[in-house]
Amino acid sequence: MTPGLDEDKIFIVGRGETDLRLDVPFHKPSLVRYLDRLAAHSAGLATIRQIADRVVDGPFGTQLKVEEYVEIGIPLLRVSDVRTGSILKNGLVYISPEKQEELARSRVLPNDVILTKAGAILGYSAVFPEELTEGNITSHLVLIRCKNNIIPQFLSYYLRSELGQKQIYRWGNKATRPELNTQEVKRILVPLVDLSTQQRVIETMKIGEARYAKLRKNAKQLQASIDKYLLEELGIHLPTKPENTIENRIFSTHRKELSGWRFDPLFHNFKLWQAIEEANIPHKNLGLCCQYIKTGFAAGGQMQLFDDSGVIQLRPTNINADRELVFERNIYLSNDLLAQKPDDIVQSGEVLFNNTNSQELVGKTIYMNIKENQFFCSNHMTRIKTNGTVLDPTYLAAILNTYQRLKVFFSLCTNWNNQSGINVELLRKLPIPLPNIHKQNKIAAHIREIRQEAKNLRQQAETELNQAKHQIESMLLGEANP
Repeated sequence: MTPGLDEDKIFIVGRGETDLRLDVPFHKPSLVRYLDRLAAHSAGLATIRQIADRVVDGPFGTQLKVEEYVEIGIPLLRVSDVRTGSILKNGLVYISPEKQEELARSRVLPNDVILTKAGAILGYSAVFPEELTEGNITSHLVLIRCKNNIIPQFLSYYLRSELGQKQIYRWGNKATRPELNTQEVKRILVPLVDLSTQQRVIETMKIGEARYAKLRKNAKQLQASIDKYLLEELGIHLPTKPENTIENRIFSTHRKELSGWRFDPLFHNFKLWQAIEEANIPHKNLGLCCQYIKTGFAAGGQMQLFDDSGVIQLRPTNINADRELVFERNIYLSNDLLAQKPDDIVQSGEVLFNNTNSQELVGKTIYMNIKENQFFCSNHMTRIKTNGTVLDPTYLAAILNTYQRLKVFFSLCTNWNNQSGINVELLRKLPIPLPNIHKQNKIAAHIREIRQEAKNLRQQAETELNQAKHQIESMLLGEANP
């Protein structure tokens, strides 16, 4: 092996090894080695075809249409019902008993394992619970009915483990999007461990998932406390949400209050501005506190690079639900643009505001504190540079995120073609509570502490869940003592 050479990009495969598939990703050496470890397991291996009595996917879309759903009837499982690893009653849709008879081929029974088999949702699995009695599945799902030597919950956990996921994506890799057919599902290999080992796997994962859920819940509660802390520090008290009656949905306002702002009732029924006034705290329009507020630029496919090199152009998908930058789905632009567009390079210390998204997500905001790399922003992001002696940027990011969660931007958005947006002029007029800079610094510092504590809990949750997964992998590979 040449030093520094990526073995998964340049490798040789013998002609006799291509009888199953000819595509390159299927034969990556790192993947093949991983599966060799599985094949070497002393207990032996079996395919899903061998350990299952039935492997069936859902009906084609023409056989089952949304307008055939009913309010009460037979549960119909969709991809969203399998994501969490447990099938819950809340949110289920139903089909009639007559439709169930028509779709008898894909009838689901208690303890059937349900696997998602297409697209970005490939590889989720769950076990159909006994309390639902029977059900059916849509076309993106496949049911696996295990024989007596395989516990269904064990198979579901195995399919979600790295051992299972590597095989799922190996078979599911296609030219357009990842997708499995039932014949490929049947080829997935499963270690033939005894029932006691299967039960230990189940117990280990149950403990790991329960611990994961608890830590994530604690982190979410910490994150949620930020808005309450911020409003209390500013002395802003939001009115109690009134009962949703006809009388409370009808209100009046003065003509002068419409001037220069908005005419729509959603905006003028919003009470935050009144609460800020009543708090008797100084406030200014955002535009008066900033050196600049400007959007990024559009970059179509002809400008993008597809070899994971160049300058990342930040987009809404680079901001996660915890208001952190993530780099899992990146768009890259040529390094030549750094010289051509120097004013469009994101600067450390800026606040980045998601100006275009679904109405619920407009306003996601992060404080840019990365200094070692250079970035651009798409036209769906707005760059804000504050006057640091007047407005602390990390305080502003906290304010904008609180506004977003309080549905301020939901109320202000302009809506078109299934998207919503806030333009720069509207953002400039946005009222910002403005205590003195020392108070802002104090608030921002405390919020950073809360966010860091929540982040630590999320990282701990991931670490402990991964430990549980590694533990069961060792069990399945015969590398751990009972």
